[in-house]
Amino acid sequence: MNKQEGPTFLYGTVPNPWCVATAGSVMSSIIPFLGRADAGSPVDLAPTFDASRHEQGISGNQLLARLSAQDFALLAPHLKRVSFAVGDYITRAGDPIDSICFLEQGIAGVLDSLDDDRRYAVGLVGAEGFIGWPLLMGDDRSPYDVTMRAEHGHALRISAAVLIAAVDASATLRKALLRFVHVFMLQMGRTIVSSLAHPIERRMARWILLYHDRVQADEICMTHEEFRLMLGVRRSSITDALHRLEEDHAIRALRARVLVQNRDKLMALAGDTYGHPEQEYSRLFG
Repeated sequence: MNKQEGPTFLYGTVPNPWCVATAGSVMSSIIPFLGRADAGSPVDLAPTFDASRHEQGISGNQLLARLSAQDFALLAPHLKRVSFAVGDYITRAGDPIDSICFLEQGIAGVLDSLDDDRRYAVGLVGAEGFIGWPLLMGDDRSPYDVTMRAEHGHALRISAAVLIAAVDASATLRKALLRFVHVFMLQMGRTIVSSLAHPIERRMARWILLYHDRVQADEICMTHEEFRLMLGVRRSSITDALHRLEEDHAIRALRARVLVQNRDKLMALAGDTYGHPEQEYSRLFG
């Protein structure tokens, strides 16, 4: 089933060959240059980009695609494509940030931890943004774990030193990157408000929409553990909420997957927990 018409803010629907639950049936369609990542470490898959490729729409990262040709030219010679497997760390809390990743495909979960090592999702980043934003605010260490969720992904990576030099040379580049940080802060704020004020099924509907935007396929790899990271509730509560969303014919819960059946109903269930950051992204980036 194709996605319902609605105010999605990222990009058009594309095939999703990386779903862990169904990868065996689609391996023949995987894009050849993506390669394979060893556990925990990204694989360097390509040499540098050149600025002319910006005009050809080569980059799958929506933030890079919206840069001016002049700003993109500051980054292009230094961008290298890397691949991440599900569960790979892009950054670890407390570690130095030595590179920035502009995702082209996949979902990065931003995770915070408590003293007993329980982890919770505080935000998601996909092809609309980048990972490593603390550098722009004067901090060279990551406050969060950032890991690949739901599907394998790939990104364009650039060294921290090169990025800092580029934003020092271009106020418009710095402004564009900070606009994404602003939108991400809005997303995190909405996560906090939703966690405090809304029932589980409404919060679940919101998270499914956030994944749906970034996976760009109706069938999404979402296990109970994935929902636990987002909702912070017991397995039985997750099952009950999934059943309520099924009763509303918004989704169908499959083994380790969720099938979005009616996006409009999901949006109605999510209410004002979803939409404001997405609208701000459209306003700021067009």
